[in-house]
Formats: sequence, C-alpha cells, structure tokens
Amino acid sequence: MDCQDWLVRENGLCEPCQLSKNWEWKDKTYRLYRFLTDLEDILEQTKEEEQILFAVRPLVRRLLTSSYWLQGEYRLPNVQQGWSVVDLYDEMNFALTIQMVAWLPGQVSKIHNHGTWGIVAVIDGVEKNTFWRRVPQTSNSEQIERVAEKNMVPGDIICFTNSAIHSIEVVGDEPLVTFNVYGPTNYQQRWEFDPLNHTAKNF
Repeated sequence: MDCQDWLVRENGLCEPCQLSKNWEWKDKTYRLYRFLTDLEDILEQTKEEEQILFAVRPLVRRLLTSSYWLQGEYRLPNVQQGWSVVDLYDEMNFALTIQMVAWLPGQVSKIHNHGTWGIVAVIDGVEKNTFWRRVPQTSNSEQIERVAEKNMVPGDIICFTNSAIHSIEVVGDEPLVTFNVYGPTNYQQRWEFDPLNHTAKNF
C-alpha cells in the first residue's frame, strides 16, 4: 500500500516527511500496551514537539500494521451527530489521548488547532484537510487565511504541531475512519476560528 507521512506547522504548509525504511517490521507483534509505554518513554526523554512527532509517527505505523484489530475499533456515528469517538485507552491522570474517530460522508469540521501535538493516521475513507495560518492585523489579531488543501487517503499519516490550524471534510461516499494520538492539551491555546467574522474562541 502506498503511504506518506506529512507535517503541518503554524505556517500552514503541509510538508512530506521521510518515511522510515523500517516501518514494515518483521519481528514480534507490536501491541497497544507496548506503544503506550514507548510513548511515555519518548515523552520523558524530550519535550520538543517536532522531535516527539518524529519519534512517535513510525510507532503509529508499526502499531497499525501489526495490530490489525485496532483498525476495526470504531463506531459508525448516527446521522444526527455525524461523527463518533472511541477512546482506546483512558486512565485517570493519563494526559495523552488515543482514539479511533469516525465521520460520515460530507461532514465538515470547524477550523481549529489542537493546543498540543497530534498524529492522525487514515484507516478508511478520504480526509480533505484545509490548512490555515494566522495573519494578525492591527485592527484584528484573530485574522486567518487559507494556505492549502490536501487529501489524505488510507495509509497516510499527518502530524500537527500545537499551533497548526486546519479543518477537515469527508469527501467521497465512504465514512472516514482515523487513528488519532494527541499530547497533553493546553486548553488555553486550543482555538476554534471563524474566518468570516475574524474571531477565535477557546474550546
């Protein structure tokens, strides 16, 4: 399967990352609990988010390649809500988010950042990402502008720094299913943007 890794920073540019040459591991099964402990080890060793993303994204690919059961751990949303989330691990005082997210065709998200680093792997469907950046003006500090769009397909992994801004749309006739990993969220830096009214609010 063709696949590509991508990185998005606050400038809104979606840049390709070099795919690890060792992503098709032939050794023993890589399980969720090993991924979680490896992730904690990485976070103890570095606090720089791009280094974290560089270290974690090949582990995400290894996990999804090795533990196929994860790819079926989602719940199709009802028509009224349009999306659903299944937490794969939830422990008190565990600040990381590991989840499967499903969207129905035609759904569009708000324009937002995550207030933390994030990694999203596309399992099924096509996710159109629109990337934005802040362009603060004297009269309006919350103005943003559209930078680019890119469709993510099964096998693609996209990484976001904490201030990267994007919105997604499910294109095609198939539901979108993704595996998502997020770091500890700083809710004071998590924003939802309205480009028409040039406003932003915490969410």
